[in-house]
Amino acid sequence: MPTVLRLGPYRFHFYSRENHEPAHIHVSRDDQEAKFWLKPVVLAANYGYAVEELRKIELHVRKHQDDLIHAWEKFHG
Repeated sequence: MPTVLRLGPYRFHFYSRENHEPAHIHVSRDDQEAKFWLKPVVLAANYGYAVEELRKIELHVRKHQDDLIHAWEKFHG
């Protein structure tokens, strides 16, 4: 599960066997996780985050979207 970025308490990563799905990123903190599609940035799943925190995380994903897509493409080919 490659980690692409760390911002504060958040770890941005993807799972190595998810190359059959469109580009996306998982964002984890403690026992919470969210999944965002990257093209375009859209929340795909939420496991435990409050709505306010999801908005904050989405801003991080949008800010780093190009780097996250590049990391996805580099790893998954």
